[in-house]
Amino acid sequence: MKHFVRKFSILLAVFLVCMACCSIVTPAFAEGETHVVILGTSDMHGNIWSWSYEDNAETSNNGMPRLYTYIQQIREENPITFLVDGGDEIQGTILTDDLANKNPDEPHPVIAAMNFMGYDAMTLGNHEFNWGIENMKKFMSTAEFPVLGQNVLDKDGNYVSGYGWIIIEREGIKLAVIGVCTPDIPIWDGGKEGIDDVTFEAANTAVKKAIAEIGDQADIIMVSAHMGWFAEFDEDGGSDAASKIVEDNPEIDILQVAHMHITVNEEHDGVLVGGVRNSGREVARFDITLDADKNITEKTLTIVDMADYEPSEELRAVPLLKEMNEETIAYIQGGVSGDAGEEYVPLGVTTAKFQPEDEIKGLPEGKLQDTAVMDLILKVQLLNSGADVTSCALFKDTSDLPEGNINYGNIFDIYKFDNTLYRLTVTGKELKGYMEWAAECYNQWEPGDINISFDPEYPGYLYDMFEGVDYEINLSKPKGERIENVVFHGEPLSDNQILTLAVNNYRYSSGIKAQNLAEGKREWESSNSIRDMIVAYFNENSPVEPTVDNNWKITGVDLSKDDPRRAELIGYINEGLLPVPYNKSYNLADYEALVAEAEANRTTSAEIEADHTH
Repeated sequence: MKHFVRKFSILLAVFLVCMACCSIVTPAFAEGETHVVILGTSDMHGNIWSWSYEDNAETSNNGMPRLYTYIQQIREENPITFLVDGGDEIQGTILTDDLANKNPDEPHPVIAAMNFMGYDAMTLGNHEFNWGIENMKKFMSTAEFPVLGQNVLDKDGNYVSGYGWIIIEREGIKLAVIGVCTPDIPIWDGGKEGIDDVTFEAANTAVKKAIAEIGDQADIIMVSAHMGWFAEFDEDGGSDAASKIVEDNPEIDILQVAHMHITVNEEHDGVLVGGVRNSGREVARFDITLDADKNITEKTLTIVDMADYEPSEELRAVPLLKEMNEETIAYIQGGVSGDAGEEYVPLGVTTAKFQPEDEIKGLPEGKLQDTAVMDLILKVQLLNSGADVTSCALFKDTSDLPEGNINYGNIFDIYKFDNTLYRLTVTGKELKGYMEWAAECYNQWEPGDINISFDPEYPGYLYDMFEGVDYEINLSKPKGERIENVVFHGEPLSDNQILTLAVNNYRYSSGIKAQNLAEGKREWESSNSIRDMIVAYFNENSPVEPTVDNNWKITGVDLSKDDPRRAELIGYINEGLLPVPYNKSYNLADYEALVAEAEANRTTSAEIEADHTH
């Protein structure tokens, strides 16, 4: 009997969890009440197919087709459902960056997908501006929904996108949506066509203007802000901080944040604040109850993961999407040759893999030691720029090049952004300051820690590695004091040494200039992308051998690699019985508690597996 009760309890718990993941049950409402659902997506970054082009495989938990499956389910449950997007949609995959966005006069597949999905509004994100103002307008021109940019004005004071805010009415309920994007776009895309002729106003003041215009026309006021909660650059003024929008505009009911690719489910001063991870991984669901007088009586926020939803074949059947997906896969394969047009021609060839195996699953060795992947990228940057020193981040923890034939998807895997390369002059002191800034991404090592971990406040794309100098990172020291023994051309690098530095255009603007790391200005820019440089390198140098010069290393740590307790804990992590210690190191002082946790997880897993089997 006890076994039956335990078995029933476990199965019931599993069932309830599954039900919670798959749908939100609409509660009963009193007479005269109305239930409204607002679904918020953002940062889908061109994922129209739930497909990883760099891996040439289906994804398991993201993409617009999965979003559409969920959206349709909610629409069937509640006819008063609104769908709003927070921007950064037309950039981010090989399909968008290397095919669709090079043909701005053709209908854009992402916009075609959003039209089919029935979006009510979209806010401009910073990546919508990557190809200049006129191209942005062309990409958005086929949208069957308003594209919002309340704080983006042309020289005549008109909204660049055509709309700043919109009121959408459904079954008598009026939702006002105000769209604002980060005003930092000129930092990243200044100099591109039309960008410098546009005014990017502070988000908080632009929202205030919109609220004054809306007045009492709306039942619900939503702000869709393509920015994070905290300021990215304007820490004093808060012009690029969603927190400042809420602080200055108490009339807001809900706030959608975007841009940072992180899950946000919070409430600030009575305002629900929701944000989702990138690539269509999650949906922010705002549930709002209004009384008979259309006053809001209750509101809740749920972040729904797409891992439990199957891709919509209905969306995939849209002709333009199907055609672009097939074209992208063919493009990745590197083309064909021969009379019959059937012979596969790779972009290049390697002699071995470029990335070492992770000792601890989920902790990337590519950020813990010098690797052939990074040395290849940095070598290519030095060759093309003629600089003394260069830097780059490992944008994806699992980036690697396989042994054998290389296609475009493999190149995209190690360098996913369409960056160009800049060169500027720096002093030795400035370079070391920049290196210290990059090294802040690590947590400080403490005695007994069995692994190196990363500060969760610093996204991985901020951690740059350097080539052209030898150096050490002492993680026993606090941030700002870690870079040691910097050597340039066999001699210690002096503070007044003058060097040329090559960085990608994003790092130049968001790091070098935004963080005041160097005074030098851009003196050269590449005419092609860094990704195209890597393609050219393979064309000219295949077969390419993975080489590592080990010009940098981490010091000041003792990971107790000879201690059997460490090996035991790593075994638990690699079995999935302990969480990956990515953002906080495991310490031997907690050995007994960690073992107990792992064994408890093993027992629970075994019981659930046994019940499923029976």
